[in-house]
Amino acid sequence: MTNSTAHSEHQVFHEHRRLLFSVAYRLLGSAADAEDAVQDAWIKWSAADRSQVADPKAYLTRIVSNLALERLRSTRHKRETYVGPWLPEPILTGADASEAVTDAESVSMAMLVVLETLSPLERAVFVLKEVFDFSHAEIGEMVERSEAAVRQAAHRAREHVRARRPRFAADRTRQREATERFFTAATGGDVNALMELLSPDVTLWTDGGGKVRQALRPVVGAATVAAWFAAIGTVTYQDVEPADMKADLVEINGGPGMVFSGPERVIATVTFDYDADGRITAIHNVANPDKLQAVTGGTTYGIGTR
Repeated sequence: MTNSTAHSEHQVFHEHRRLLFSVAYRLLGSAADAEDAVQDAWIKWSAADRSQVADPKAYLTRIVSNLALERLRSTRHKRETYVGPWLPEPILTGADASEAVTDAESVSMAMLVVLETLSPLERAVFVLKEVFDFSHAEIGEMVERSEAAVRQAAHRAREHVRARRPRFAADRTRQREATERFFTAATGGDVNALMELLSPDVTLWTDGGGKVRQALRPVVGAATVAAWFAAIGTVTYQDVEPADMKADLVEINGGPGMVFSGPERVIATVTFDYDADGRITAIHNVANPDKLQAVTGGTTYGIGTR
């Protein structure tokens, strides 16, 4: 292989790298696994006979989708034995103007939790069709199924997602304002201010994965959830004294969120789900140290679909 061929092959891959991570992360809900899938896709791409490849983007998407599907099938049993609620691995995302609101919605914690309840095939078909806008025929080639089978899986997945994930378009400005107010109230221990921001039947999901002490069941109701957050500044949390605890407002998974850290490490991330009035309906709190690597690393990921 000449240097120029190697260079152009690397260039083509690099052009699509962000897209490949975007696909793999939505399929796997894990930044570490998505990075591995992208790395494996590079190895396959390097070994492929590219004179046969008419459309590198579709070809690479097919490779990464198949790798992610294999991984999804093999990790499913781990999820079944998981201690407490399972949440995806959060990632820091940039407020990139080229990334539409729909891109952000499709990578939100709430959506990834719903995607987790689909079969691996349905999840792949839903993501490739609804998020990345591939045709049923293209997806059929990618996942090695007939177009009819893909259509059926797409229909089932769409119904399933629609039933569990009503589309609330609380605008982003409103979401950001509510998050900022929540941030101020939580760090100031103001229960009443927190209560005003929460929907009465708000649900708090905490994922400690059995590694740290967390609620093993969802905490439900504005009063309980407000009390839980108001206490953060007054009690030792995961061996970190209140005085050493730092909270930052950041963008996580395409929306405003909070990162709590101690002197040595990131302790937890918190993200929110809102109703049409901008009230908080669900809170996702990831505290499992294994799932905080991507946030700790500080990499900002692009989540665009183009």
